[in-house]
Amino acid sequence: MLRQLALALAFLTPLFAVELQLPTENHHLLTGEPEKFYMYVNRTFEGETTQPWEAGSFGFVRTPIRIGQDVVLKQFHEGVDIQPTKRDKAGNPLDLVMSVSDGTVVHTSPVAGRSNYGKYVVVEHKFEGDCFYSVYAHLAEITAKPGDVVKTGSVLGRMGYTGAGIDRTRAHCHLEMCLLMSEHYDGWSHAYGGGTNFHGNFNGMNLAGMDVGALFLAHEKNPELRLQDFVLATPAYFKVTIPREGTWDFAQRHKWMVKGDISEASPSWELSFSATGLIVGIAPSQRSVAEPVVTAVRNSRVNHRYLTRGLIDGQGNGAALTASGKHLIALLTDDFPAQPATAPGAHPAPEESSEDQ
Repeated sequence: MLRQLALALAFLTPLFAVELQLPTENHHLLTGEPEKFYMYVNRTFEGETTQPWEAGSFGFVRTPIRIGQDVVLKQFHEGVDIQPTKRDKAGNPLDLVMSVSDGTVVHTSPVAGRSNYGKYVVVEHKFEGDCFYSVYAHLAEITAKPGDVVKTGSVLGRMGYTGAGIDRTRAHCHLEMCLLMSEHYDGWSHAYGGGTNFHGNFNGMNLAGMDVGALFLAHEKNPELRLQDFVLATPAYFKVTIPREGTWDFAQRHKWMVKGDISEASPSWELSFSATGLIVGIAPSQRSVAEPVVTAVRNSRVNHRYLTRGLIDGQGNGAALTASGKHLIALLTDDFPAQPATAPGAHPAPEESSEDQ
């Protein structure tokens, strides 16, 4: 009888339930105490100096500016900054940093000066066969190596303050959950980035982060939540229609993002983007376009440039792609000449900054 009950319960368990765990012992995000979870940023704005913990969360949470009657936070923070729970007598953090889920270590960056992220680790997770990537940055030391198969809670390294814009007082673990934009990043870096790409496809510019803090809160509420559905539920800020020419690698890798039949014939694709530039939807379009063009945007009295990290420009219901926006579309669609990896010895390529400068 017990065996039959166990079998029945097994069939009720979702086949693809995702196990997620915060990467350090700091779980205050899940206890309703965000001020104890996020690492603050020192801020001076209009003569007032503050230390807002909100600046350690995801999104447009940094660098306030006044635009007419509005105060806009224009700098994008692509992950969350997690406070340490314990330090030694000198103030160095002692927290271990662990994998948020089962996966494989695909990249480590042990040389702090090669990235704004300092010493960092990237883990690949396969959820329903689809690849997502977690990033753990500003580490003091890395104890994992590429190729290591890790479980939820496996130790990857120790929290530190390597990288740009932080010191021992503000030591933290910067965490991201991302989609890989292109499997040929070296070509894009050669065309648009400049310098040496030390990180292959796992350069921060090639990893598009989702709101990882909101993800953990949503997963805590619904452990059966799929990451795919979380991405698809992210609100779109603007849409870009691009010519449809041949097979598109990103869409093939993430077929769940395509609305309808991916093989449906159409002259173009319409891509939906969040305000931060994360692609959150792909749909066949009957619109004929010769080049990428913004075909929808959320109405705003503030210039869209300030609300989209400079990806689009314009006001109200109108917008156009900026040079940065065009480069984003080029990266996502592999619309750049294929190039071999650049030779070592040049200066590092710039990466998406995770800290106030």
